[in-house]
Amino acid sequence: MDLQPDFERFRTAVNHQEADRVPLCEALVGYGIMSKFLDREVIPEDIVSQVEFWAKAGYDYIPMPVSLMVPGKVTEESKITRILRQMVLEKNPQETNPDAWNLELSSFIHEREDFERFPWEAAADIEFGKLDALEFLLPDKMKAIVITGKIFTLTWMLMGFQNFSLKLVLEPDLVGDVFRKVAEIQFSALDRILSKDYVGAVWAVDDLAFGSGPMISPEAYREHVFPWYREMAQRCHAKDRIYIMHSDGDLTKLMPDLIDVGIDVLQPIDPSCMDIAKTKQEFGDRICLVGNVPNELLRSGTPEEVQAYTKNLLRNCAAGGGYCVGSGNSVPDWANFDNFMAMRDTTLEYGAYPISL
Repeated sequence: MDLQPDFERFRTAVNHQEADRVPLCEALVGYGIMSKFLDREVIPEDIVSQVEFWAKAGYDYIPMPVSLMVPGKVTEESKITRILRQMVLEKNPQETNPDAWNLELSSFIHEREDFERFPWEAAADIEFGKLDALEFLLPDKMKAIVITGKIFTLTWMLMGFQNFSLKLVLEPDLVGDVFRKVAEIQFSALDRILSKDYVGAVWAVDDLAFGSGPMISPEAYREHVFPWYREMAQRCHAKDRIYIMHSDGDLTKLMPDLIDVGIDVLQPIDPSCMDIAKTKQEFGDRICLVGNVPNELLRSGTPEEVQAYTKNLLRNCAAGGGYCVGSGNSVPDWANFDNFMAMRDTTLEYGAYPISL
């Protein structure tokens, strides 16, 4: 099988048409998985090896973060972590516990004064080095997909979820201002991102829901979050770029809104709380779906179980396009490498159009 990357394969699926085969799609694959695939160590700074992995593994693009937060855990790779560390150390030079600047454990904007003092200018200095490096590294027909970060998640993390929830009611103007600043930082980089012809799509990674449904009311999303998504979608579409959204949780109540704001692709259709076949049946003519091989299956299942699950996804979701195979979130280092390969190999073997499973 020809595994040469071709972004038009992905675009064909997004346009609800059948290409030669069902595309593979992930926002993140752990460096440990990449290292095992290439049989050598891959580190964050090694862009050459990362391009080689995504191309040889059968993907038509490489995802590249250009944002305050990288996908997954809040790590030292995230710009926001370095900014918060500097804030904490300026206030308390003796602090040595990294929990003090970890957004998953600490919050920083509680009142209007905190908002005014926050180093927004430093946060807006988005780093482009890795994306720029791709210009002369990508194989012919391969594109980059830029991961833009978290508007909703970063806002509530900066404020702390309990405080954020109270301020939505008591001080909605403050919440709106934090949303605006976070969104403006993402938008400040967008024109430069979209000016690069090797960028094929923009991917917003922003968890909106628990397993039981939306984290805040749909009305609050419509007031504070979805207008930013709509603006980003419009800017992407004006430059003929695809706009992708990642969110865990049960998005059923938000699906009409996500489609209405102009999202082209939704990932991963959380297998812990959503039925992708039903979602495809109800919404699949209006939005392309990606997913949803459960991460728990990738961690603790067998390759045979992963193969059976992936075949079922191809059987139920792939016909007519509008679907790409991927994990139920991402492929972290703790995933079983053989199971990752089973998901990949099954897609390549049985995902050729027309689907004949």
